[in-house]
Amino acid sequence: MRVAREALSANSALLFGMALLTLGAGLQATLLGVRATLDGFSTFVTGTVMASYYVGFVVGSRAAPALVKRVGHIRVFAALTSTAAATILVQGVFVGAWQWGLLRAVSGVCLAGIYVVAESWLNDRADRRSRGVLLALYMAVIYVGLGSGQLLLNLADPVGYELFILIGVLISLAAVPMALTAQRAPEFALPRRVSFRELLAISPLGAAGAVFSGATAGTLFSVGPVYAASSGLDTAAVATFMASSILPAVVLQLPLGRLSDRVDRRTVLIAIAVTAALAAAAASRLPAGSPVFFFAVAAYGGLSLTTYAVCLAHVNDHLQPAQMVAASATVLLANGIGSVLGPIVVSGAMQLKGPGAFFGSIIVLHAVFALYAAWRMRRAGAVPSPDKTRFVSAPPQVAPTGRLAVPEAKAADAAPEVEPSDAAS
Repeated sequence: MRVAREALSANSALLFGMALLTLGAGLQATLLGVRATLDGFSTFVTGTVMASYYVGFVVGSRAAPALVKRVGHIRVFAALTSTAAATILVQGVFVGAWQWGLLRAVSGVCLAGIYVVAESWLNDRADRRSRGVLLALYMAVIYVGLGSGQLLLNLADPVGYELFILIGVLISLAAVPMALTAQRAPEFALPRRVSFRELLAISPLGAAGAVFSGATAGTLFSVGPVYAASSGLDTAAVATFMASSILPAVVLQLPLGRLSDRVDRRTVLIAIAVTAALAAAAASRLPAGSPVFFFAVAAYGGLSLTTYAVCLAHVNDHLQPAQMVAASATVLLANGIGSVLGPIVVSGAMQLKGPGAFFGSIIVLHAVFALYAAWRMRRAGAVPSPDKTRFVSAPPQVAPTGRLAVPEAKAADAAPEVEPSDAAS
């Protein structure tokens, strides 16, 4: 308890700022998806516009570390929150596919840079004693903020300007605690890079899982509101749909991660994929908007959003601690690629087959991943328990550098080149 109080006190400005930011970011994607549907955008166009956020996110996560190193954490945080706030306000004024696609990409660049600042700041403040507590606090802030932000959709009509203004205000206020902090900003070291080919050699399943988890999480965040609105749910029900799909991940991620510490992680990944597919299948057959429908959605989201963290842990099992930051940055890149492709493909399927293709597509994605994981289990043995790294939580789309979400992250600044493990799986 003392460690938790100390960690909270030392990082309260950043965590409070991130709470405000994620409230706005959580509302932003849902508002735009609903507004695009109400304004008559086709499902495919909406999915493509929403996916452009992840294009910007990948670019931002690659470019932001050099910017932070050059001008510092606080300046980058303030500049990017200001730009992100201006971006959503402009979207409220100029409604169009091309304008929104460009502005969504700008938002992605800004949010990625903000997460780079937050993650590297917390990593500098963490030590062996406080790392777990600090990461748990960070995770809770991120997921609760994103989930609770969905409920703000009920405060005003999505067709008006009020919600756009609210998002801009929340994101703008996120810079205030950081701008007024008296703490010294940490030093920042640029992480090493590894290629996607090297990642495939280290862990084929981990690389595939990163792409898969990006595709499913990106689809949920980007196309989920479009599915809900197209299925006839009112604004309150759309907000409930999104909140119920995000918030359960706060509860389920750590128990499933700890389970993967004790048994073959590939078995856990298969179980997650199969159970999530079954929950999605149940949701697709239940009356939209009913309590049991939201329960099935909660089961799906809580399970599916855990995949990224378990895949990252699986990759880490094949690395030395000092190699993990370099590899985790590439895992995130693979996740970002999946986040771009997933919404585009699924929205295209929905354009052709109707809203029902939303759950149909994600069922197929989970089934294919489960089959691939099972095939990998036949090709390579399990990592011995003594060689496993301890699982740490890692939310998808919000861990651009991986610096906080891997153990011994600070040692990575002097890391040797990453080499494939002999037991790659």
